[in-house]
Amino acid sequence: MTKQIKIRVYPDGRIESETVGIKGKSCLNYIKEVEQLTGAKTVYSEFTEEYHQQEVYNDTYNEGYQQGGY
Repeated sequence: MTKQIKIRVYPDGRIESETVGIKGKSCLNYIKEVEQLTGAKTVYSEFTEEYHQQEVYNDTYNEGYQQGGY
């Protein structure tokens, strides 16, 4: 899933943001980024289901593999 930050600006000036596809505590790293982009300060924060999940990294390493070799 693509990592996204959704930002909504309401007519009354209220701003909401939500991280999507960012699992675990790493989503918290984006709070300051959103504050800087919008010029706003966080007054309320709520954890999503993704906060309680772990990010999975898939790295593949093939030692000694040669494509098309004999």
